[in-house]
This record gives sequence, C-alpha cells and structure tokens, in this order.
Amino acid sequence: MSKIIEKVQAAGVVGAGGAGFPTHVKLAAKAEIYIVNCAECEPMLRTDQQLAARYPELLLEGLNQAMKATGAREGIIALKAKYKAAIKAIQPLLPPNIRIGILRDIYPAGDEVMTIWLTTGRRVPPGGIPINIGVVVNNVQTVMNIAKAMRGQAVTTKTLTVTGAVKSPATVTVPVGTTLTEVLDLAGGAVCAEAAYIDGGPMMGNLVADLSAPVTKTTGGLIVLPADHLLIRRKQQSVQSVLQIAKTVCEQCCYCTELCPRHIIGHELPPHLIVRSVNHNAVGNPQLLQSALTCSECGVCEAYSCPVGISPMRVNVALKGEFRAHNIRYQGDLRQADPMAEHRLIPSSRLVSRLHLQPWYPPDAPLRQENYQPERVCIPLRQHIGAPAVAVIKEGDLVEAGQLIAEMPADALGARIHASITGTVEQVSPQVITIRKGGATS
Repeated sequence: MSKIIEKVQAAGVVGAGGAGFPTHVKLAAKAEIYIVNCAECEPMLRTDQQLAARYPELLLEGLNQAMKATGAREGIIALKAKYKAAIKAIQPLLPPNIRIGILRDIYPAGDEVMTIWLTTGRRVPPGGIPINIGVVVNNVQTVMNIAKAMRGQAVTTKTLTVTGAVKSPATVTVPVGTTLTEVLDLAGGAVCAEAAYIDGGPMMGNLVADLSAPVTKTTGGLIVLPADHLLIRRKQQSVQSVLQIAKTVCEQCCYCTELCPRHIIGHELPPHLIVRSVNHNAVGNPQLLQSALTCSECGVCEAYSCPVGISPMRVNVALKGEFRAHNIRYQGDLRQADPMAEHRLIPSSRLVSRLHLQPWYPPDAPLRQENYQPERVCIPLRQHIGAPAVAVIKEGDLVEAGQLIAEMPADALGARIHASITGTVEQVSPQVITIRKGGATS
C-alpha cells in the first residue's frame, strides 16, 4: 500500500478537477468505498465519459490500485445511464468488488457529496468530507493517472473538452503549460465576433481573463460563448451589485432553499434566510449565517431557482471569505433529508434550456487521439491546494518530458511538477517554469 502512495506522490497526481487536492494524501486514508466520479453533470463537458469509454482497462487498473491503497472493499464507477458507450466498455471488465452506479441525467449529480448519496445512500455531514463516512471520491482522469503512476508515468498532460461557439468542438489532450489560445486553435477558433471564455463548466466554471494562461492539471474545459451571453454577464457581476440586487428584489419565495442540493439532503444551508439576514445587516442566528460555509457553489440558486435574478450563491461566497479570514468553522448537525429530495434535482435538459445554451450545445465533441506538441510551455508551480512546488532545475538546463522539475518542500501539502515537453528551460521563477521545445541555442 505504501508503494502505491509513494508512486502516486512521485508522479505528481492531483485531483484532475476542482481545487487539485494531492491524490497521495487521499490514498493514505482508510476507506470502505472508493468512487470514481464519472457523472460529469456540467452541461457541455464530455471528457470523463469519453476517457472511460476509450480506456476502460486503464480506469479499472487505477481503481484497483486506489482500493488497495485505502483498503476499500467496494468500488463504484458512477455513470449516468445515458453514457452508454462507457457503460458498454466497462461492464464486461468488472470484478466482483466493483460495480457501476447508474445515475439519472440530473444536475448536480457530479458534485461528490451528491454522487455519494445517489450511489450509496450515505450523506456527508455539513462541513465534513467524504472520508468522514468511509468514502473516497476521485474523477476519471485522476484514477487513470493513478494507474499511469504505477507504471512510472508522471502527470504531464491534460485532457479537456473545447466546445461552445467554436468551429470544431473536440476533446483534446495537451501538455500541461500549453496556452488556452493554442487549445482554442485546436477547435478551429471562435465563431462569434466577440467571444468570452469559461474554464470549466457553464455553472461552476470561471471566466478566463487571458487566453495566454496555461492549461494546468486541474483545467476543466474551455467553453466559448458570445460576450453578451447570459452566463458571461452573470459571471461578470460584482459582489456589490449582487448584494444590492438581493437587498432590493428578494421576495423570500424560498425556491433557492427548496432546490438547494445541500439543503435537500439534510444540511442546514437555507439560502433565502441567509439573503434575508444579510439584507438586514446580518441580524439573525450566527450559525445560520455560518452555514454558508457548506455551500458547494453549484449555482442552482442563481441559475435555476431565483425568479428575480438574485445570486444567493455569490452572497454565500462573500460570507465564506469573511468567515475563513477569521478562521470560523460551521458546527451544525446533519438533519433529516427532504422526502422529495430525489424529485428536486434538476433535469440537465431543463438546465440547458434555462441557461440559453441550445445554440452552442453541439451534439458531439469527439475525443481526438493525437497529443498536441506546443513550441513552448509555461508550467505553474502551484496547480493544487497547498504550497507551490520549488524548482529543482535552472535556466538553460535540458529536460525531458516526465522529468522532475519542481519538488515539494518537506512536510508541505502539494504535488511535484514535471516537464511536459522535452526541451530547454527558458525561465525559472517562484511562480512558473518556461520550457522551449528543442535544445539550447548557441
């Protein structure tokens, strides 16, 4: 078991989505169930389901290693029923201790707390993490990277979907450090006059301010939309504007709370009451306000529930920043789940309609086989939760793809960084390492 953890740590494996939690730390926990999250509930993204269908053996190899490391007795691959190609590829290969957990086409089935509940019936407590109830969750690409680590392969590439208002939507594999401009070019570029870009899914992704930014181990996807699209305008709103709207138009209809995924499975989190309290200078139960810390930022309240355009999620995010700055933690208990919980999850098709994504929702974004090779990569030294890695090479060094270029300080949380292309180190700073393809010039 320790050998598995050591190899995963040496390979620099982190969660391939979200904040990039170092995977070797998760593998050091003792769990009963290990879940591969292949729900991919964000509209438009296809990476996980496509990788699972194309490389089922690699996925199962990684899951087996992860189960050995954690001592998990059961493995679950969470897949939506509509991912027929992935189910067909995986089903014949399943050993007795691994099963497929079939999910409906709903949002947010891919949120790990919801995935656990939908596949096992277990509920993560408010402010808790999956291991509190004996479960570890990783997505498809992370688990495949575990398998590659056991073969001595470091994390040097990222597979992501490039879609929306582009000429040729596709799922591509590129070296870590490739610019988003190059990724966009692989899909034929934008097809609208003024485009805006989202890193990740339309609901939880972030606006891209600069396409010269590099792909990292956690880049979720690249979605291109017209600059005046509803989603872009919403993501551009300032916190001050969000709070002002909340103060003037909230009618306390409770829809945000009744459809909040965390609330319906038994977490206290009541967005409508939090908005009401903030509107009246935070008057009310302090614990109720602190329940904002349990918000998953799924966006259901702002994108689907609210009839007057308020964003309770952004209010929660603002509160979370304040509470964390003062090291305040939520202490509430897990309550009874809503008996109508499963019927209050949102069908993906209705979400797509509500987000006005139909014109930019291609029927496919095929997974391409070839691995793109850029002329230059700019590799951030912090692509994960925790401290940045520290360079172990210098400018002018020749490095090979897969070579260690940055190490974690002793006892610091983080992950190693490796060269993603073979070439010459052009620049080393505390933030990034730049590598140019090819040998040194005279």
